[in-house]
Amino acid sequence: MAIPLVGIPIEDLSAEDCVPCSPGLLIDHDEVEMLTTQLKAMADQTRLQIVHLIDRSPAGELCVCDLTESLDLAQPTVSRHLKILTTAGLLRREQRGTWAWFSIRWEALQGLRKHAFPRGIDCASF
Repeated sequence: MAIPLVGIPIEDLSAEDCVPCSPGLLIDHDEVEMLTTQLKAMADQTRLQIVHLIDRSPAGELCVCDLTESLDLAQPTVSRHLKILTTAGLLRREQRGTWAWFSIRWEALQGLRKHAFPRGIDCASF
């Protein structure tokens, strides 16, 4: 549904001139590829839930079987999401017998924040 523009105040900035300035350097090509892969990996509801569940687990790690039960998804589906997060470097995978256990690679998340949002790094600690 469209919102009518009648009654919405519009600020007149026509008197001000745009003064071009250099915003700085672009992100290195390899680095931007890595950041894009990591952000795409996180841009999924199930994968965000997986990271959240691992973060909230008492030991800071969860087994695939714990995740399948919590998410109410089939094991192959959960494994596919875990592979995407692991390949992006956001999770650490440790094989223990038959089961794989996953934990968050905090240094990767800190790196993602530092490189994707460098000004925000001064605003708050991770």
